[in-house]
Amino acid sequence: MADDAHEERFRQHEAIMEGLARMLAAQHAMNQRVEGFIQQQQGFNARQVEINADVKTTLVRIETLLARMIPHGENGREA
Repeated sequence: MADDAHEERFRQHEAIMEGLARMLAAQHAMNQRVEGFIQQQQGFNARQVEINADVKTTLVRIETLLARMIPHGENGREA
């Protein structure tokens, strides 16, 4: 009887360990996917920084052109 109880407890522990091993494998797979998403996001962020720099450059050029085209002084010209 004691042997049966030990066997049953051993089987329960084996089942628990198998479940934990499956969860660990699933967690590892999910971590791999998340790592891939992070790498994609980092690439996107790098491209976005470049785009933002280009937009700022374009904005400065537009502001410069507008400053030249729009009269500011009393006679239409800056002093």
